[in-house]
Parts: sequence; C-alpha cells; structure tokens
Amino acid sequence: MLIRPVRTADADAVAVLLGQLGYPQHEGVAARLEAWHADPSSAAFAPESEDGVLGVIAVHVCPYFERPGAWGRIVALVVAETARGQGVGARLVAAAESFAAARGCERMEVTSNDRRADAHAFYEARGYTVQNGRSSRFLRDLDAPGPGTPGLSGPAGAARR
Repeated sequence: MLIRPVRTADADAVAVLLGQLGYPQHEGVAARLEAWHADPSSAAFAPESEDGVLGVIAVHVCPYFERPGAWGRIVALVVAETARGQGVGARLVAAAESFAAARGCERMEVTSNDRRADAHAFYEARGYTVQNGRSSRFLRDLDAPGPGTPGLSGPAGAARR
C-alpha cells in the first residue's frame, strides 16, 4: 500500500469516503482538493492499493499566536469501511504527523464526535490524550459576505495592512 498525496482525480473516491464518515458530498470536492493542494500549510494523503483509494486524511499546520511555534491539526480522517482494522488509519496518521513535524509542529490536535467511541480508542492508542474538561469548543455559523461587502476597517483592518 502506497501513501501518497491526494490528487484532484481522487475527488469521486474522497466524496464516497466522506459520505461514509457521515458527510454526504454532492459537488465541489475536486475544487476543495485543488484548494487544499495549493495551500502550503495543508496536505491531504490517501492510501492506494490495487483496490483503489482506501482512505483519506487532511492535515493543516497552524502557527501559534501566543507563542513561537506551530501545531498540526487533523481536519479529516476516514478509512473505507472495507479496509478498517488493517492499519490503514495508523499509516495515514503517521503521514499527517510527519508532514506537521517537518514544518516545525510541536503538537497534533484532532477532534472527534462524542459518538465515535472507536475513533477515540484509535487516537488514544496512538498517544493522543482526551482534553475533556480542559477546554470547550464553541461554534457559530457566519453569514456569507454579499457583493460589495467591505473588508475590515478601523484598527483591526489597519493591523492587517
């Protein structure tokens, strides 16, 4: 089995895999793969065998703001239902960690839905520790900017210039 960067041509296989994770895909996968590939702080890897693409992992490098250094974040990981329990996920995590370490990351992070007990055990077996009780995750959907929406202005905008 070869672990390689995901290609745009893998879009259909990635869409099926994301659907198995509970995120049905209808369109735009190829464009998202291209955008991910164009970002030097991001990578996506796929294990390929004679059976095709067996999974996918996406990783992103995030610089710390409050101190020097960076950390890596596993944004997505899914292994095909037919390939689970065969070491595919472990090899994908190793590829993501290697990508992050090569870019100076000191730590890796991954979030996993509370209902995914098998995934939690998988990460814990690889040395990831549960952070429940240490921090909370907050989400808020943003309105999409409309045409002519101005950028940042005032002190925040000045800081970006």
